[in-house]
Amino acid sequence: MAKEELIQFEGLVTEILPDARYRVQLDAGHEIVAYTAGKMKKNRIKTLAGDRVTIEMSPYDLEKGRLIFRHKDERPSSPGGPPRSGPPRGGQFRRR
Repeated sequence: MAKEELIQFEGLVTEILPDARYRVQLDAGHEIVAYTAGKMKKNRIKTLAGDRVTIEMSPYDLEKGRLIFRHKDERPSSPGGPPRSGPPRGGQFRRR
């Protein structure tokens, strides 16, 4: 038996809720509640309010979804700041 087809949408995180859930405003205009996917938890990918995300949803329940991807910011880094030089901060030891 084939797995059901999941629908993917893009949206904007508007609010962070308890238990690793988020309120997401989809590009289509709907607002849903989404939870973080296991791979995002495993790789410690943090999501903040205002982030662009991709959501997977079941066609049977269009009120809930799974947050599967956080898009990187398209904002350029601040050009006015001084360039970093020298060794990285934190001392001579490297954490594994």
